[in-house]
Amino acid sequence: MSEFHSVRRLPQYVFEQVNRLKASARAAGADIIDLGMGNPDLPTPPHIVQKLAETAARPDVHGYSASRGINGLRKAQAAYYERRFGVKLDPATQIVATIGSKEGFANMAQAITAPGDVVLCPNPSYPIHAFGFLMAGGVIRSVPSEPGPEFFHAMERAVIHSIPKPIAVVLCYPSNPTAHVADLDFYRDVVAFARKHDLFVLSDLAYAEIYFDDYPPPSILQVPGAMDVAVEFTSMSKTYSMAGWRMGFAVGNERLIAALARVKSYLDYGAYTPIQVAATAALNGPQDCIADMRRTYKNRRDALVESFGRAGWDIPAPRASMFAWVPIPEQFRSLGSLEFSKLLIEKADVAVAPGVGFGEHGDEYVRIALVENEQRIRQAARNIRRFLESADKTLHNVVPISSARR
Repeated sequence: MSEFHSVRRLPQYVFEQVNRLKASARAAGADIIDLGMGNPDLPTPPHIVQKLAETAARPDVHGYSASRGINGLRKAQAAYYERRFGVKLDPATQIVATIGSKEGFANMAQAITAPGDVVLCPNPSYPIHAFGFLMAGGVIRSVPSEPGPEFFHAMERAVIHSIPKPIAVVLCYPSNPTAHVADLDFYRDVVAFARKHDLFVLSDLAYAEIYFDDYPPPSILQVPGAMDVAVEFTSMSKTYSMAGWRMGFAVGNERLIAALARVKSYLDYGAYTPIQVAATAALNGPQDCIADMRRTYKNRRDALVESFGRAGWDIPAPRASMFAWVPIPEQFRSLGSLEFSKLLIEKADVAVAPGVGFGEHGDEYVRIALVENEQRIRQAARNIRRFLESADKTLHNVVPISSARR
């Protein structure tokens, strides 16, 4: 029996292979240190949980909610953008609350894509950036994930050689998975390019508040004229450790926001009202919890870079996000990221995310998430050191270590 058309366009989920091996190892008694999935382990701040509990106890909040998001929540997001970025938004026409930024992005792709439409997407990138459009019948043309000159060269080539002409470009900074960051000059150039070539810009800013160098990542909407072409997606998942709550936003260009709202009106009634009320309290309430979160991730980043470096695996220090994007050690590079990730589970009891899961240009890398405490990160480094020290003797039938080092 042949696969359904939409399913046939989706490859097997690479991360599921790692997850199965991880589950099997744990079932056999292994203590797997999981640095793979970007699932925050920090608790949601107590005042947010308390507001959820208080609201859920009310008898009038258990019916259908508002697909666009309750008014108070959209106003709170507008207030956040004004104080954080100096950007003024109209809560009625320029903000939609989404059931996590992933849902918002996928439904935006559904709203704006005709069969065969071409979209420019970074490679490597978070999977929904490409597959949201593929599921909607679009075609992906890759551009580099690093915000530099080659990014614009690739966009220029795509505009010249793509038939039909691209309709949109996807951005994600701080990047998942690469942790690249972009500045306002880069965004200015993107906005100018998009206006010149009649492109929409979809900016994923999920990691806006996780940064380590006292340089808060900017919003593309800070650029004059960006509102004419751009929509930005944010999430409360990482900022407030609310990943399972599924609460995010799309903000910006009124035409795009209206299209997303119209699609969503046919698909959902919005997030559970008590979750929206609690999210409003998070945005309007004390923000010291964000500084605490940022400090925790920075300490973990420093522990990762220092301990893995001493173990023999150099980790480029990310400037932002909750991830490190790490080249596979040279002697294992021929394996590819999926097989190397499996090997780490089997031989070192450490799980990471294979870079190929984010695009074929990520296959020489793995993504390491800062989702374990410093003690567990250092334990992972000790496991890695033992693995690397014994590899020449124990893995000669798995990977040609000697030839790979020449």
